[in-house]
Amino acid sequence: MASMSPLHARPPAVLWLWAGQAIYRGPSLRLGAHSTAVECLTVGVDAPFTLEADGTARIVRSALIPPRRVHQVVADGDDMMFCYLDPGSARARACRDRMTLWDNDIGLTHQGEAALADAAGRDRPDPRALADLIGLASRPSMDARIAEAMATLRAYPARELTADRFAAAAHLSESRFLHLFSAQAGTSFRRYRLWARMLGAGRAIAKGANLTTASADAGFASPSHFSDAFHTLFGLSATTLLATGVQVVVPDEAGGTEP
Repeated sequence: MASMSPLHARPPAVLWLWAGQAIYRGPSLRLGAHSTAVECLTVGVDAPFTLEADGTARIVRSALIPPRRVHQVVADGDDMMFCYLDPGSARARACRDRMTLWDNDIGLTHQGEAALADAAGRDRPDPRALADLIGLASRPSMDARIAEAMATLRAYPARELTADRFAAAAHLSESRFLHLFSAQAGTSFRRYRLWARMLGAGRAIAKGANLTTASADAGFASPSHFSDAFHTLFGLSATTLLATGVQVVVPDEAGGTEP
């Protein structure tokens, strides 16, 4: 296994969180076989890795694993990057377009894997540059009513903000609002609200809060509710991740109008 010179300390592990995506750069975490509720682009930062799925072992440098696919990553190097993408998002579609090979719905060899590995291996990676390398997604002109709803969900994650409330404010039927929201946000209203609460918890953790406080402040019913949601999305527990000393970063996003 590759090792780092004692003169060059390993960069700290980081988890960047946005609504609909997250990027982890750090040690492999040595997870057992697991699945996630989202797509996961996996990149070996300093070496290839072995991907075990469907009874097959593949030695690769990058792979896009679909949701709910049981798999295991065995790292050959020191650092990995895991990019979690909501499967309905424009970013996920752009990432799928950049995979050059497909094997049983698993994408292999991202077109930009060398650039991704290089960018992720820097002492201070630029998370937005990483996101663009994953897949530069064109954004449609956003309906102002949906943009406002998305911003409000992010700004006030602990509030029980319902779709019918936003629909009424937008002078739309609930079904029409939900359809328009999914088309514009790239994911369902319920899933986006979950991401918004994850962001809220991430902000609190970044400021030093423990999981109990962070989950309550973000609107989760209990720490176990947050833990279950985190595990479902990312395939590992928040406790396991935080025990590594990972730095949680939530890039700035515009706030919404208080309801």
